[in-house]
Amino acid sequence: MPTFAYTARALNGDLRSATLDAPSRDDAVLMLKRMRLSVLKMDEASKKPKGGSKVPMRDIVIFTRQFSTMINAGLPLVQALDILAKQSEHKGLQQITKAVVFEVESGATVADAMRNHPKGFSDLYTNMVAAGEAGGILDTILMRLATFLEKNDRLVRKVKGAMVYPAVIMSVAALAIVILLWKVIPVFKDMFASVNMELPLPTRIVIGASAFLNDYWWAIGIGAFGLGVLIQRVYATPEGKLGIDKLMLKMPVLGDVLRKASVSRFTRTLGTLISSGVPILDGLEITARTAGNRVVQDAIMASRASIAGGDTIAAPLAKSNVFPPMVISMIAVGEQTGGLDEMLTKIADFYDDEVDAAVSALLSLLEPIMIVVLGVVVGGMIVAMYLPIFDMVNAVG
Repeated sequence: MPTFAYTARALNGDLRSATLDAPSRDDAVLMLKRMRLSVLKMDEASKKPKGGSKVPMRDIVIFTRQFSTMINAGLPLVQALDILAKQSEHKGLQQITKAVVFEVESGATVADAMRNHPKGFSDLYTNMVAAGEAGGILDTILMRLATFLEKNDRLVRKVKGAMVYPAVIMSVAALAIVILLWKVIPVFKDMFASVNMELPLPTRIVIGASAFLNDYWWAIGIGAFGLGVLIQRVYATPEGKLGIDKLMLKMPVLGDVLRKASVSRFTRTLGTLISSGVPILDGLEITARTAGNRVVQDAIMASRASIAGGDTIAAPLAKSNVFPPMVISMIAVGEQTGGLDEMLTKIADFYDDEVDAAVSALLSLLEPIMIVVLGVVVGGMIVAMYLPIFDMVNAVG
């Protein structure tokens, strides 16, 4: 999304220069008009502004809880935001909050002002704030939002941990093998070269692998880099992302973790939005954008189209083969009884525990497998290099 640098005049005559993210120049001008700002100058920014990195979730959670407490205590919106801007430890969030204060003082709603700063506030966040402002329960919505963000962040960290651990183990194993082939095996090779004897097949294979690594390390590096770039570019295409996401969900053990995490994220996000007063069609669209998996996203958007056509949410979800029958049945019951938000929250709580169990199962399974694989590979290489020595000892004996 382009970033526009602008200079505008507020109703009280004050000039303001800042940046704004918008799909187009016309959209940016329209956003500023809604904030009762008269645009004097606007250009597309060539560089991202300082402090433009995404604000960490932990800082957003603290900001949200403190904002809720201040509103509940009766502090005016602008005063509460001004206090938060001054005490925020994250410079990026501090700048964003100051900008929100200015825009609210210029006549914008809190939600509209936050929408101009996607690096700090997501669509889900701003839609819930808008619902809270419209219903006069902003403090309640903010507290609910903070709880949701904490649980969602905890879920994301669990899934990342489940994926990082095997990657680290595999990297260490690969590094150990490379060091053996690069530094240790050539020593044995030189020693065997001084002795005129036929080497066993396992020894020749290991020496050949070592020679290939030492002679063509640059080709291996280029190939690995090229493969990484290729996967990244394929994943950037809609078809590639869909194919890779399908493959991830079908992977043994890890696919089960990702599937359960997707169910938990979907149900908690949609349940939180609906209970906060966000229309279900808007809620489904926001939930789809935050799904993190193209297969799940397509299933959610199919459910949105189904509801827009007067049908139920459960039927399209069942066709996706992502959501278990129990989840589909509970969602259908929630629709029929009018308690969909409560049912979604119950499902999310259940699947949070399921993710914990799945991650524990993944780690307990991977540890012995990785140890055995590493032991077999490294041990096999060492034994292969000692086979000629054993033959020499037997020949002498």
